[in-house]
Parts: sequence; structure tokens; C-alpha cells
Amino acid sequence: MKKIRIYELAKELGLESKVVVDFLHDLGAEVSNHMSTIEPDIADMLREHYAPEELPADLVPEEDDTKVKKVKKRPREEREKDAPPKTFGKKKGGDRRSSQSKPSSVESKEPKVVALGEQLSVNELSQKLGVSGTEVIKQLMKIGIMASLSQTIDYDIAAIVAGEFGIAVKPEQDLADEIFAEVCEDPSQQVARPPVVTIMGHVDHGKTTLLDSIRKTKVTATEAGGITQHIGAYQVVYNGKPITFLDTPGHEAFTAIRARGAKATDVAVLVVAANDGVMPQTVEALNHAKAANVPIIVAINKTDLQAANPERVKQELTEHGLVVEEWGGDTIAVNVSALQDEGIDELLEMILLVAEVEDLKANPNCPARGTVIDAKLDKGRGPVATVLISTGTLRVGDSFAVGNMCGRVRALINDQGHTIKEAGPSTPVEVLGINDVPEAGDLFVVVKDEQTARQVASIQREKQRDRDLNKSSRVTLDDLFQRIQEGDVKELNLVIKADVQGSAEAVRASLEKLSTDEVRVKVIHQGVGAISESDVLLATASDAVIIAFNVRPEPNARKAAERDGVDIRVYRIIYNLLDDVKAAMAGLLDPEFKEQILGRAEVRQTFKIPGGVIAGSYVLDGKITRSSEVRVLRDNVIIHEGKISSLKRFKDDVREVAHGYECGIGIERFNDVKDGDVIEAFIMVKVERSL
Repeated sequence: MKKIRIYELAKELGLESKVVVDFLHDLGAEVSNHMSTIEPDIADMLREHYAPEELPADLVPEEDDTKVKKVKKRPREEREKDAPPKTFGKKKGGDRRSSQSKPSSVESKEPKVVALGEQLSVNELSQKLGVSGTEVIKQLMKIGIMASLSQTIDYDIAAIVAGEFGIAVKPEQDLADEIFAEVCEDPSQQVARPPVVTIMGHVDHGKTTLLDSIRKTKVTATEAGGITQHIGAYQVVYNGKPITFLDTPGHEAFTAIRARGAKATDVAVLVVAANDGVMPQTVEALNHAKAANVPIIVAINKTDLQAANPERVKQELTEHGLVVEEWGGDTIAVNVSALQDEGIDELLEMILLVAEVEDLKANPNCPARGTVIDAKLDKGRGPVATVLISTGTLRVGDSFAVGNMCGRVRALINDQGHTIKEAGPSTPVEVLGINDVPEAGDLFVVVKDEQTARQVASIQREKQRDRDLNKSSRVTLDDLFQRIQEGDVKELNLVIKADVQGSAEAVRASLEKLSTDEVRVKVIHQGVGAISESDVLLATASDAVIIAFNVRPEPNARKAAERDGVDIRVYRIIYNLLDDVKAAMAGLLDPEFKEQILGRAEVRQTFKIPGGVIAGSYVLDGKITRSSEVRVLRDNVIIHEGKISSLKRFKDDVREVAHGYECGIGIERFNDVKDGDVIEAFIMVKVERSL
């Protein structure tokens, strides 16, 4: 229907145009004069509002003109009293009386609480409230909103309108909300479950080494510089009782991972070095555990050192609200030495004691629910998520929804690397079969079938899209130019790629904290996996630097970066990453040394020789020189960095091997070379700093 002009409607109703204009002004409508147009729904509301003046005329046609003129000048209350009850009630009485008597009838006949969605049309709202559309439009006009029946309003506006009719509202839950909502379990179905223990503390206080002693394996050796860069989840059995451990990084950049670990845990083990005492991340970890209302056990590590002073540690802990039992408090403290395997049994006994007091239970017979501890993209297996099951039992073949993703369990792998068929409560397990890499911290819920999982994922993606559209942070060339023109404020745009989601999140958080009044750090994209051409294109369009953490660019991406002049920085240790960005921000100068890639070779076959392994390789591009440094890449993830110990063509030692030739490469102190690995040769070139 077309809009109608006010004078046409006034003529139809037998009113003066000024009467209609004044009436609309009283309701808050923005109309200027008799030539203004109004929506058809507003016109219908006006027709209904002035309808009684025509009702007597329908009964007595010969007095139509006089009735209209007479009734037109009388107050509406008098017209309602004089109108014939039978006809009035039959034709218009229900709606006419709705503004006065409707709320009481709604309270008596309609439910007091109505569920409303985030967005709904005026017509849908009228149906849910059980009132006519014109009454809803009247209420909207009273608060200054002109809307037709087909137009949408948000939840807050709908709640105000519903309140005018005496009806309370609540947010409507969609399928995704219902699936991810917390479930109250039947206590009779619950059985005891293993405790989930999070190892927390400051960097280099021995958290991973302590866990290493418990697991009797060397985890620390696989970490760059002995620092935990990711989150790990492991399960051990002590005295016949399983215990699940989460290992969190101690570096300040990994705040989000520590917070997530504290929320997913039952007992927090706070590791404090006896020679160092309480440090900044010790306090932060302590606060995370307190915020999550988790029992804390203090493990005072490195007590075998000569400089160890456990009493000083206990004293410092009291300053932060932790009083050990021997000093009259309720915090358990255990002296341990992770390297010497001292105090480990006592620590495990204390963990089981606290878990017994907490009376941890879960229902293993319901659909599984859990939390994503971390996630990554594996070239051979696809997206892989480490999930800590909180309740229920996860089985191979189960359909699930996780964050914005969905999937069907293709395989379950435990912390020992063994394939298992099912995982019960408090069990950490790697899940294969997700359609994409989920976010760390996402809820993982098993649903009845794949169709439901896809529907939930679709709803979640739609919500995410709406949230993204509402943000004004989308990067375009016009937007970038406008921000540069704002004044003297410079922006350092970054694209972050990492090997796992948790690292990407931590790197982003730590880099964004480096913003100053002069230079603003802005992460325009973060992701998991190797640097792709699309990442380089984004960096080109937004004048950004690409930060790679434990991953490398694909060959085509590197060529595109060289062609477009995009700066790609690769790091393995977060200290170096933060230091370089800080240096770049101190005037946005280039660093003193810049990496120059010489060439890449693919390992075709390995040969064992006394004292090491030789990688039989084919040079893919560039050249490999004897004096260059090399890094070993497996699925574009850095496995090792070091120097070349030998470079041979057949049996002869050579200084360099060019593109298209085969050679044998030996790498110092590294023998874990496998077929398909890529060896990348590079040198560090000194660059003069300049303004």
C-alpha cells in the first residue's frame, strides 16, 4: 500500500486537516502540515480511532452528515457512552476499549511473561501481546517512534511497549541458546569424577618440570627456551585414582589462557620458586583462582637449591591473602623439588584429599559437554580441538556443536597419543571431525544429530556476523586513510597468525597493550595456520605488518609479500616478538638486523650415519649455503632452528647448492628430520637505522 497524505485522510474521515495534524503531534509524529504523508498502518490506526463517529451513521443512514458533524465536536468519552452497546462491541468495541481495559484483561487471561526475540516486527509483537497492531503503533508513537506493522523494533523498545499493557517480557531463547544453556543434572545420576588440576604460576618457576616429574616424561624439552607456549592437558593415575592436569604458561602475555584454565579447574596448584618468591604472574594466577572460587594448593618448588627460602615464600603469600596451615590458615603448602622428584607423592596426596573434600561428581550417561582448551589446524588431520569433558561421555560418531562450528567425532586421541573410543568426565581428549578451528574457551556440546549441529552453528555464525557488522572496525582503504588524517596519531596495523588459537589470542592481547598516545597498535586479523596469500592481500590493503608465531608463510604468500613489500616477521619466543614490536614503535624504525631468505629445500629421503642423520634434499628455490642458518618446517610449523653441520653434493663438501640440484644436509644437534620436511636457509643482514 502507498503512503497517504494527511489532507486526504482528513477528508475521508470528515475532519479538518488541522485536527489530524494536531493529533499526530500529540503522539510524537514528525509531520509538518496537511501535505505530509503517513504510513498506511498509521492511517488505519487513525481510521479506527475516529471510527465511532461513523457507527451511529451506519445504523441511521439518513442522518449521516449531521451525526458526523455532531459527533466530531464531542469529546471521545461522551461518544463512547452514547454509542449503542451491541454494535459498538461487535464492530470496534474490543479495540476501542483496549487502551483502557486491555491491561486488566491481559493480566487475567494472558501469561504475565512473554518471550521476545532480539529483533521482531510490530505485527509479531502485537500477536505475542494479544493486542491489535494499531494499539502497539499508538504506544510506539507516544515514545516518539514511527513504525509500520512490517517494520522491526529491538527487544528494549518492545519491552517498553509491553510494559504499557502490563505484560512482562523475557529474552527468547533460540536453538543455540537452548543447546548451550547450563543444564541442571539429576544428583541421583551423578558419580565421582577425577579432579581437574591447573598448574599455575610465574614464568620459569618450574611448572612444566613439576608436571614432567608427575608424568615421568620430558615435556620441557619440546618447548622453545623451556617456556610453555601453549596449553597442555594430561591425565595421570595415582594410587588407582586418575587426576587431570592442565599446564598453563607463566608469561604475562598468556593472561587469557590462565583465566580460562582457572575456570575449567577444580583445584589450582600455585607453583612458587623457593629462590624467587612471589612474582607478578604468581599474584595474577592467584587472583584468577580466587575469582573462580577454586581451592588453592601452594607447591613451593626448587627447595633443593642453596638459595631456597620456603619461609619467605609463605610470608609473601600472607600479603596476598593466603595463609598456610602450619601458620593457622587453611591453605595447603607442599615443599617440592621437581628436578629431584622430592615431595611429588605428598603433593598428589594433597590434591586427592582436596578433591575428596570437594566431592566432585558428574553424570557420565548424558550427552557430553566440555570446554575447548586449545585448537589448531593440522595439515594431515584438519582442525583439531583439545577438549576437556566436564559431564557426559563423548563417543566416536557423536554429532556436536562448538562455538560457531559443528562436526561429527571421527576420532578421539588421549594425551598419550592413543586412539580411544570414548572419553568420560574430566578427561582431556583431542577431537577430530570439526569443520573449522574453534576458538579456545568455546563450549563443546553433543547434540542429537548432524542436522541440529549444523542449525546451531548457522545460528551462532549469524549472531557473530551481526556482532561484527555492528562494530566499526572493518578495514578498508578509505577507512585507513581517514584514520591517518585524524591528526598526529599513527596506527601500527598487524595481522597475527599462530600455530594454535591460544597463542594467537595471547599474542594479540599482549600486542594491543603496547598502544601509546603516539602509536596505536591495531590487530586487524588473527588466525591459525600458515600465512596465506589472502593474509598478504589483507596486509597490503591495510598497510599492515604480518606477525607469525611458530608458523611460516606459504611459498606463494612469500612471493606475494616480496612483490607488494609486505613485512613478515616470524617468531618462536614471545619475548623477542614483544621486544621487536616495542622497538619498531619507538619511532617506527626498522630493526638493526633483518632476516633474508636464501632458499628452500625439500627433504626427499633421510640417511642415518654415525653421529647423526643426513637429509637428502632437493633445492626448491634460491640456494642453500654452508654458512647460512636453517630452520626445519613441518606443515609450515617451525620444528627446529640451527646451523648446517655439513653440506654435500654426492660425496663432496660444497659451499652452496643452487636451485634444481640435490644435496645432503646435516643439521647441528638435530636428528629428527623426516621425509617431506622443508629446510629453509636464511641469513641475518644488518640494516642501518634511519628516520
